[in-house]
Amino acid sequence: MEAFFYVVPSLMIAGVLFVLHRALRRTRQVNAAWSSGVTAEGCCLRTYTRTSGGGDSPVRTTLHHVYEFTARDGRSVRFDEGGGPGTTLEGDAVTVYYVPDRPEGATALTPRRGALMAGAGCMTAFCAVFIAFCVGFMAVAHTMFSVGGDLLP
Repeated sequence: MEAFFYVVPSLMIAGVLFVLHRALRRTRQVNAAWSSGVTAEGCCLRTYTRTSGGGDSPVRTTLHHVYEFTARDGRSVRFDEGGGPGTTLEGDAVTVYYVPDRPEGATALTPRRGALMAGAGCMTAFCAVFIAFCVGFMAVAHTMFSVGGDLLP
């Protein structure tokens, strides 16, 4: 029974660290694409929405775009990007930013480094507070079990 109060928060911490890793990796990828200075003209092939939630939780809808462009080395690259502008429709020409060595990490988002860093900072702060809460919960549980160990039947 006692292990439950350590295992569940540990799993929650692991999940949050995974989400944070993915978010920061994408932030670095987008920043590198903007910083490389390499652009290409791409085309929006498709737009779609991904919906999550429902039931007791609020519904969240994210607009996704599928883009395709030709990299400098001549290969055609197709990528999916979420959170793009709602004004980009199928068939629209877009400017694609990418790193020549890794064109699959391209982005069609307009460069906004401040917004990118603010989003990464808020995500990091939220995850840090969540992890601190989980660690605090485990510390309180440990204290309660060690002090009240003799009181349980």
